[in-house]
Amino acid sequence: MSERKKPENVIVVGGGIFGMSTAVHLARLGIKTTLINDGPLANGASGRSLAWLNSSRMRSDAYHRLRLAGIDRYRTLSHEYPDAKWLRFDGGLTWDADDGANQIAAVFDYERELGYHAISVDVDTIAATVPGIDGARITPQGAIFNPGEGWVDLPSLIAVLAGEFQSLGGMIETGAGRATVEVENGRAIGVRTADGKTWPADAVLLAAGGEVPAIVQEAGIHIGDQTPVALLVRTKPLEHPLKAVLNTPRVAIRPTPDGAFALDSAWSEEEVGVKEDGSYDIRQSTLDGLLEEASKVLEGHPKLELNDFGVGLKPIPGDGEPVFGELRSIPGYFVAFSHSGATLGLIAGELLADEIATGKRHPLFAQFRPERFHK
Repeated sequence: MSERKKPENVIVVGGGIFGMSTAVHLARLGIKTTLINDGPLANGASGRSLAWLNSSRMRSDAYHRLRLAGIDRYRTLSHEYPDAKWLRFDGGLTWDADDGANQIAAVFDYERELGYHAISVDVDTIAATVPGIDGARITPQGAIFNPGEGWVDLPSLIAVLAGEFQSLGGMIETGAGRATVEVENGRAIGVRTADGKTWPADAVLLAAGGEVPAIVQEAGIHIGDQTPVALLVRTKPLEHPLKAVLNTPRVAIRPTPDGAFALDSAWSEEEVGVKEDGSYDIRQSTLDGLLEEASKVLEGHPKLELNDFGVGLKPIPGDGEPVFGELRSIPGYFVAFSHSGATLGLIAGELLADEIATGKRHPLFAQFRPERFHK
């Protein structure tokens, strides 16, 4: 970003965790900030995220470091809200299918070499390590328990951040419909919403989830995109001892603040159909299948009942790694587009706000700049 004075007025587009986190960090810096969302806050990917806080398995060193910084910020937040039911660190458990693609041994060695806290468990040791699991479901290669992992309920967190943001003078405009970034003389000058209203600004952050690549393309900028449709199923509350997050071959399970479970999987996402009008076709057999798969891995095989579900785009950049920062060719136009929104939410908002305020590029974002796609 070129040298310039601190912006006086910033518009944030997107009411998910990236947008809300950045907005509150900007407000803390004393910058007049308005957050605009197409509907209610957390109505997009943040409202249907498994929201598992982790840096498990294998990824680039830069991505691992950023995720660790993200988890660190949640640790700090947990001290500020020690009794919060929406933020927990009870660990994460993962195992792979019993086939030739099983990587558990390699992943365990990799995590240990990085110093990422990992414990190898099997059918005989699981009960003492992670209560609430049917140990017989663990494959012969074993499982990995990561004690430092946790989960967050993003709608609850976004509500907390929104309250602070407004107390600092920030403005929230919901129900604005699709927004586009206005560019004039090669720089961002504000936002135009679906009703034709314009919102002038010195800088704009586009954090509109899976819509980011299409909106940026309107300015002639390409960002690689492999965004799929995601499905998150929520059960009715029940009494059960499971506290950790589970990532298993057929289902991922995360506790919720009200004593229920949130469920997702790769196979269930693939069964979601998209109709000609853009709406989604969800089979009852898919919903029932997720509930059944979750019951199979839980101790006692409880009967899980459907409470509700969410379906929509799950933001994933073309190379799988985050996209953060200013568009080099359009000063004042910032983007946030990434998977792992929960894990990265707080740290990304902090660093983006700092970049917007100071014009200095943070080294933690060095490998995640939008211009890597402009070759």
